[in-house]
Amino acid sequence: MTNLSQRALNFQPFYAMAVAARAGRLAEEGADVIRLSLGEPDSGAPPKVLEALKRIGAEQRPLPYTDALGLPALREAIAKRYGELHGLEIAPERVCVTAGASAALLLISAALVDPGDEVLLGDPSYPCNRQFLAAFGADVRLIPTSPASRFQLDADLVESNWSEKTRGVLLASPSNPTGTCVPPQELGRICDFAARRDGWRVIDEIYLELADDLPGGGRPATALTIDPGAVIISSFSKYFGMTGWRLGWTIVPEDMVEAVDRLSQNLLICAPTPAQIAALECFTPESLAWCEERRELFSQRRRAAASALSGLGLTVPVAPDGAFYVYFDVTRTGMSADEFCTRALEECHVALTPGRDFGPLTADTHVRLSCSASIEDIEEGIARLAPLVAG
Repeated sequence: MTNLSQRALNFQPFYAMAVAARAGRLAEEGADVIRLSLGEPDSGAPPKVLEALKRIGAEQRPLPYTDALGLPALREAIAKRYGELHGLEIAPERVCVTAGASAALLLISAALVDPGDEVLLGDPSYPCNRQFLAAFGADVRLIPTSPASRFQLDADLVESNWSEKTRGVLLASPSNPTGTCVPPQELGRICDFAARRDGWRVIDEIYLELADDLPGGGRPATALTIDPGAVIISSFSKYFGMTGWRLGWTIVPEDMVEAVDRLSQNLLICAPTPAQIAALECFTPESLAWCEERRELFSQRRRAAASALSGLGLTVPVAPDGAFYVYFDVTRTGMSADEFCTRALEECHVALTPGRDFGPLTADTHVRLSCSASIEDIEEGIARLAPLVAG
């Protein structure tokens, strides 16, 4: 018998993937399955990016490793995007291109976490974030949140839970699974408190460009406009629809660049070269206009899903204002989230993700719906749940 590491034994399954696998088997058996479980945009990459990838393949030229922190031209393009969107002058040297946002968090965890360090995360939250931190020995504290704080950490929660062992806080805005943003003023209070205690702040902004405009107008800004010392994690997967391309980035303070470079050289070598070259086309006017149309479409889908769920009597405790998720409460059905999702898939052929992926607070009571399908499929999928909800 293979003697596995305690780390391997401690990792929990990612149940969203198990649901997707079962949905795939049902579809192979002939079932008409509506898939609302995975956080994967149905659009794919912008057409200009796909054209670039075809050109790269047709040229049949060598595709060597890039610099460990990415193609200089791509780092410059990302930095320029922050200038255009947020009015920031980001040195391209601070931009580190990675093999997806997961690799970015791997590098950041390796750079910042020592065994026994306490790190604060909200509950519910994306499961892989805490798994990366824990893999490097962090004592991850999941802090229960509530609809009152939009299922996000707020400054009072961070302050009341900060201890002598606490070394940092990780926030996601907008969040997976709830699709909610941290209000800018609250984000500023959190970052200010942590910085005054010499704690690091990692902000997951993977879904930031899929956030709705602010009530007073204008787009939500990166946390760097509030806290120049924060570490930002982002990705080409969501706004640009490039999930399988495995391409992301992190923006780090200047004094972290050399350490992240060394870590990337040893742990990753570099992000995929073809994906990096093609991704330069993400920042053309044509590609950005195409992505903006998708952004509006995801907003429409969220609203349609929330409305349809409410029509069935399924509560959406906090209306999402970003990403492409709706997190709803199934308590009134008398079923646990696991039972609800199992029956939804087996009886109604609708794939959803149970709350246990996202932490203990809502594990039994909430379900995540991903708006990664057409509005017609979303509404049809929710309509199929009516007999299940009615009992």
